[in-house]
Amino acid sequence: MIIKNGTVVDPTQGMEEIGTVYIRGNRIERIVPGEYQPEAADAEEEVIDASGRYVMPGLIDLHVHFRDPGQTYKEDIATGSMAAAAGGVTTVCTMPNTNPTVDSVQTLDYVIHKAAKEAVIRVEQLSSITMGENNEELVDVAAMKAAGAVAFSEDGKSVMNTALFRDGLMKIAEVDGVVMSHCEDRDLVAGGVMNAGPKQLELGYPGITNAVEDVIAARDIFMAAEQGVQLHLCHCSTKGTVELMRMAKRLGYRVTAEVCPHHFTLTETDIPGDIGNYKMNPPLRSEEDVQALIEGLRDGIMDVISTDHAPHSEEEKAKGFNSAFGIVGLETSAALTFTALVAPGIISMTRMVELMSSNPAKVIRMDSERGTLKPGALADVTIFDPNCVWTVEPEKFFSKGKNTPYAGKTLVGKVTTTICDGKVVYQG
Repeated sequence: MIIKNGTVVDPTQGMEEIGTVYIRGNRIERIVPGEYQPEAADAEEEVIDASGRYVMPGLIDLHVHFRDPGQTYKEDIATGSMAAAAGGVTTVCTMPNTNPTVDSVQTLDYVIHKAAKEAVIRVEQLSSITMGENNEELVDVAAMKAAGAVAFSEDGKSVMNTALFRDGLMKIAEVDGVVMSHCEDRDLVAGGVMNAGPKQLELGYPGITNAVEDVIAARDIFMAAEQGVQLHLCHCSTKGTVELMRMAKRLGYRVTAEVCPHHFTLTETDIPGDIGNYKMNPPLRSEEDVQALIEGLRDGIMDVISTDHAPHSEEEKAKGFNSAFGIVGLETSAALTFTALVAPGIISMTRMVELMSSNPAKVIRMDSERGTLKPGALADVTIFDPNCVWTVEPEKFFSKGKNTPYAGKTLVGKVTTTICDGKVVYQG
């Protein structure tokens, strides 16, 4: 396969220039800078003209929910993987809070084998930290790591038993594993469903303060550093967490952090009323928080953009802020990032690719083959049109979940082709 005349963006090679990418089988063969010059052997190859578009390593989303096993009416591996492909994502990390929880080798094997059969992109599965995420008994960390768990997370909640969490970190450190933390002090939530602020007061719902996130973020940063564990903070939403990350990096801790597009493109004041598609956890925060997140993404304090793709049925999101927490994000994340951060000049296209591809590959230690277009890397490639203006139409999503606050929103930039393992898996 030959991808010609696109602007090749690869932070791992310091590259943002017109060039042609050659793929042989499922690997990147070479990149030739400059306008495409046909060679005799090219006549037999599949040629994709990427003129006027960006060609980048396949995007990697460290935080998605595919609801399989147990809640496949919301999403399944096949539909989730197609949603990922439509968003330019070639690797996802699926969270373990399924039903049953991914806390055993048997359940982990189920996901791995089903993904191998049904997914059009690469699906990496996390293990929970405690059995059933019940905050009482640790999983068999060594067995789960050996069976292929890419990381460990209690996503959907935090391990609130601090001593048990410490013991879990010790075991994860023994196998040199990665911890992905959902930072939420459940004792402080107290039934909150949206950010504690003006909109919460207007709608009359209980609020979620910033301390709910900040307290656990601080706990997990210090505890992981003490145990020598690599830590990744999920879906950060507050100014406080950005400052904690700034401190952690200054201290040299092994910690990274992700931000979701909804947390840097929407504030609580954008909530038009009691509408369930604006309910997510963490909630939409204040303008001050949003600006801190953007600054962190721009300045290198925050490392990754992930979606926390959380599909629900229409019925589950029809109860306003009494609905289930979560929104879908895979099919809009690249466009939202480009529209909100790249087009206005806040970050460069190279920085966007760092945040959505090369940095995520480093977090899960797969950067030798993913998140890069270096010769020999896996042929996972995303082609992105920066000039495409389009309107979000949830009814056209590949995901079973249509629960997005961006319905009807006009975005700039769209994924037009996704290549995974050397094969075109999405063509827009």
